Formats: sequence, structure tokens, C-alpha cells
Amino acid sequence: RPLLTRTDNPPRTQIHATMKFSGVVLALAMMVGAASAFAPVNNRAMPRTIVQAQEPWVATLYPYADGASAPPAAAAAPKGAKQDFLEASPYYDMSEIPINTYKNKSPFVGKITSVKRIVGPEATGETCDIVIEHGGKMPYWEGQSFGVIPPGTNPKNGKPNSVRLYSIAASRYGDDFTGETTTLCVRRATYWCPELGAEDPAKKGVCSNYLCDATPGTECKMTGPSGKVMLMPESDNYNADIIMVATGTGIAPYRAFWKRLFVENGPAAEAYKGVAWLFLGVANSDALLYDDELQAIKKKFPDNFKLDYALSREATNKKGGKMYIQDKVEEYADEIFDRLSNGAHIYFCGLKGMMPGIQDMLKDVCEKKSLDYDEYIKGLKQAGQWHVEVY
Repeated sequence: RPLLTRTDNPPRTQIHATMKFSGVVLALAMMVGAASAFAPVNNRAMPRTIVQAQEPWVATLYPYADGASAPPAAAAAPKGAKQDFLEASPYYDMSEIPINTYKNKSPFVGKITSVKRIVGPEATGETCDIVIEHGGKMPYWEGQSFGVIPPGTNPKNGKPNSVRLYSIAASRYGDDFTGETTTLCVRRATYWCPELGAEDPAKKGVCSNYLCDATPGTECKMTGPSGKVMLMPESDNYNADIIMVATGTGIAPYRAFWKRLFVENGPAAEAYKGVAWLFLGVANSDALLYDDELQAIKKKFPDNFKLDYALSREATNKKGGKMYIQDKVEEYADEIFDRLSNGAHIYFCGLKGMMPGIQDMLKDVCEKKSLDYDEYIKGLKQAGQWHVEVY
């Protein structure tokens, strides 16, 4: 095997030895009529698990079944294969959650392997799914965030650009289930100048545009992981309902949730007996994110997964106005209140403008039930059932 190790300037003796070794192997293969033994290297339909069973150098050259340098956008967990090599013991133990492994002054340098637009042509803005390779050196848990430091300097002060935080949109195993990649869901930030009648490039989001414009191989300085507010409520009796409320890219941490609960073959998925309910607010159907994944989960787990969309430019609320996320949540006010009273956890991620409407909705339910709203919310927070990460 050492003879197959690639070097930038291999010794001439190694080249001859490698050729000799290769010739012997080829001769033996032809003798037994097994020339097809070499087919897996170029077989584009071959499952990745079989590719990995070959020599390590084959897996390095062809890390994915189709020979691509990045994982497919919606890979499925290997059938029958347990996803448990990154678990705590027991899996719900939170005593060793990774926090701020890498800091601003000494960031980790990852490599972007895939950038893909995931919204339709009529979406209000561009949102990209961005896969970053970290080689297993930057472990994280579902619900945490990574910081990204874009290259360049801030023109206002001449200092290096500051870090921007992004919720992680993949489980700890990554979309390729290797534990060596992560995914970010990033909306390109632009500024429309009414005076120019066009977008002002001088005011565009520095980091979001850097990420959305990146090409495979681009290095990416990262910090973190950070945050404990949005962690999943895992326990030895994992039956708590999980209510997830998001606007736009606020869906990112919830994608990590549904991957862990419904896509992977791990201890959390095996133990979970509750209902996961996602509310997503976007402008129109073209702006929906990861809808293909969500519809597949909804079909496969009808008793454990619920999905509701609020499309502000395509639907109306009960008052005839635009259907915003708070309006959609309000339609289920009593049911949500009952689930919270029975131990459900509710998460909010996205624009902070959704919060007043949702809080008013819960306040109305409390009044109908002769409960003190402030005390009720205080109780949810003390029990760890109230999770907010808005901007």
C-alpha cells in the first residue's frame, strides 16, 4: 500500500516499483478473467459504501458514488448502517457539548465543496445551500452555529472583516454521513437603492455574497461551534413534541433536527416518539426551502411529522391580509398551547418581527383559560421549553 501513496515528487524507484506491482496485479486479474475487478473505480452508479470497501486511495480519488467532489444535496443514510459514531454516551448526555473549539484569532480553515441555489426563479432573493468540509476536526451538535470570517478588510476601519454567525443546517454527521462536512443555508444579502433604481454593490452583505459566490475548493475561515439555546430536547424518555417556527433561512437548525430524527439511523431517531411540527414562513412557493426533503418525511412519518407553510404573497389570513408566520401559528393556537402544557418544546428562528404576533396569540389563549401570561411563559422558560434565536 505505501507504494500507492501519492507524493508530489515520487522517487524513481517508487515509480518503477509501482508499475511493477500494477503489472503483476493486472496479469493476475487477466488470468482469472477478473478484469472487471477494476470497474468500481469508474462505476458511476456504485454505492459509496462499496467504494469505501476498496483500497483507501480509491475512496480518496472517488469520495462519492458519482465521482463528484461534493455530496448529493439530499443523500439518504446507508440502509441498515447505524449512525452512532459521533454520539455521547448515552446519546442524550450534554456534558461534553463542543463549544468555541475555534475562536476568531485562530479560526479553522475549512474547504467549500458545494454551493447550490435552492430557490426558484420567482423567489424574493437568492438562497444557497453551502457544504463545507471540516475533516472531522470541527464537531458540533444540532442547533449550534458556526462563525464565518470573510476575506478582506472593513473599508470603514481598515481592519479584517468580522465574523458572521450562521445556524448549522446539517446534523453532526453532515449530509454525506461521514461526520466530516457541514452545511449552511445562506440568503444573499443585497441592498436596493431607490435613487439608483438598482442594487448598490457597495452595500451588499460581505459574508453572504462571499459564500454564495464561492466555488468548490474555496477556503473558508470558521469559528465555533457556538450556542446552546437551540439544542434538541433529547432525553432517556424522548417523547417531547418539538414545535419549530421559522422565517426564511431560520429553517437551518430545524433541518439538522429532521435529519437526526427522521433521516439518519441513529439512537435519537430510534428513541423519538413525539411529534415534530414545522411552521415555515416565506414569500411564495418558489422561496420554499428543502421542500422535497420535508414532503418525503411527511409521507413516511405521518404520525410524527407535521408541516405548515405561510406564504405571504400567495395566501391570506383570516382577516383577509397577507399570511405571515404568526398568522399560520395562530390557526392552531389551542393545539399548540395544549402541546406546550404537556411538555412540548417550541423553537423560534428567523426574523424577530414574528415574535410579537405569536406572543399575542399565546396571551389570548391564556386569557381564555384564566391564566397569567407572564407566569406561563416564565414557567416554559424555567422548564427549558422556550427556545428563541431571532434577529
